[in-house]
Amino acid sequence: MKKYKNAVAFILNDKLVEVNFNDSRSHTPTTTVLNYLRNFPFHRGVKEGCAEGDCGACTVVIGQVNEENKIIYQAVDSCLMFLPMLHGKQLITVEHLARIEDNKIILHPVQQSLVDKYGSQCGYCTPGFVMSLFALYKNYNNPSKEIILDALTGNLCRCTGYQPIIEAAELACVNNGTDHFTDSEENITNILLQIKKSTKTLSLKTKKQTYYRPAKFKKAKLLRSLHPEAIITSGATDIALKVTKKHELLKEIIDISGIEDLKYYEERPNTINVGAGLSLEKLKTLSEKALPALHHMLTVFGSKQIRSLATLGGNIGSASPIGDTLPVLIAYNASVVIESIDNKRIVNINDFIKAYRKTDIHTDEIITGVIIPKPKEGTIVRSYKISKRKDLDISTVSACYALKLNNENIVQSIILAYGGVAATTKRALEAENFIIGKLWNQEIVEEASQIIFREFAPLSDARAGEEMRRIAARNLLVKFYSDSLTF
Repeated sequence: MKKYKNAVAFILNDKLVEVNFNDSRSHTPTTTVLNYLRNFPFHRGVKEGCAEGDCGACTVVIGQVNEENKIIYQAVDSCLMFLPMLHGKQLITVEHLARIEDNKIILHPVQQSLVDKYGSQCGYCTPGFVMSLFALYKNYNNPSKEIILDALTGNLCRCTGYQPIIEAAELACVNNGTDHFTDSEENITNILLQIKKSTKTLSLKTKKQTYYRPAKFKKAKLLRSLHPEAIITSGATDIALKVTKKHELLKEIIDISGIEDLKYYEERPNTINVGAGLSLEKLKTLSEKALPALHHMLTVFGSKQIRSLATLGGNIGSASPIGDTLPVLIAYNASVVIESIDNKRIVNINDFIKAYRKTDIHTDEIITGVIIPKPKEGTIVRSYKISKRKDLDISTVSACYALKLNNENIVQSIILAYGGVAATTKRALEAENFIIGKLWNQEIVEEASQIIFREFAPLSDARAGEEMRRIAARNLLVKFYSDSLTF
């Protein structure tokens, strides 16, 4: 059995491919999957529209083996994936969906349905839509319109309109995911498992870059101690923009996306424990009942393609003042688990964020998980996001509130957490102190909302002015009060 250390191995459609960066002049460890494919004359169905995960024209489907040794299919933005992230996976492109029988091209059901429903005009975005539909086809039978819309949220079309594409999804997804890929899944699974068993740590080196991809967390901690300046990445949906938009050279990278031990979701008696490497799409699904405010925020986080790559640890580690999960984690009073080769710390989320994109993490540490206390019985937790678009947009202002009342409707505890109103995600402490111990009614809430208006001093930028953000922060509390009356 071949041992993989210096080369990336994956299946491109149905063929095993190895990329050795020492021998390659056209690829580096931070070459995106999009640019890798565009180098081939027969894999140019994938398109670059935005190079930041906003348009979906570069959508491909990744097949990977799950815990039950079955292949699961996920649509992702190839502009946000580095080549080494493909190791041990199957990369499926639009060129491979059709098959040839008796010298005739037989379109895949999702392709044929787009033809039948006239779902394409200029065609630039069509391959991306086809791949999103293919992932939908493999995962859902007779999907609801809500599921279809969620699957297509990450794909933009500016000439056809979406209704024919939605109708194509309804027409195609009726075969329980069965197609010509089904026949080859056992063979593909065996190859992918062999790659996984043959890999401990990828060590990819060029003259200008070093890219490590450990399979075990113990190795990741050792690498972190030896390379304190290295960039830690998992989903790369934020880090990739340094390459695609800012054209930076990332000299050292430690990619922890291959460490399965960091992809857990554990429901314990008093807490929900989440691995830093768990994708936000999986977290969205798993958190619906236990953490509905987090689930709700994740429904408007990017797109399904982005959520399938992005991780909770990455969103926390970016410490962005408009990071969607941060107000929610503050409202849930979560803590961040941080580990080094010889130490483990648990830091409350309020103390973890130190300043604009600055956190309490040392150069030898890695975020490994998040501990979210289960809300006490009767606690109301609700999240909100204001953005110019409902989907695929960054927050202008976001908020999450946690409220506990006693039997007399007196406020026992309250957390008012906001994003987009300061250099970091912030609690409205002055307003919280004003509300605690008072009757939860409209008069008190309106007074508190005016305190919030004065408490923050947000910046004006391209998304919104200072006054708009103050007004939004104020009005969201009033909305929460209105919503709380129906809980």
